[in-house]
Amino acid sequence: MISVTRLNGSPMWLNALMVEIVEETPDTYITLVTGKRLIVLEKADEVISKIKDYNREIGVQAATIKVQQTEES
Repeated sequence: MISVTRLNGSPMWLNALMVEIVEETPDTYITLVTGKRLIVLEKADEVISKIKDYNREIGVQAATIKVQQTEES
């Protein structure tokens, strides 16, 4: 889970694995795989950085690299 801030200033914890799209126009919109859209105070690059850190923390990145190596063999 990653921490983001709603427009009203309240914190919210978001399942990073459910994020499909992050866009900044100029507000930052996060679209989940369910189709739900959220507007947050953080900039898009900050949200993306949090998602990347979370994926590294839980081992998703390492698992992806291992699968790619296996498929190339």
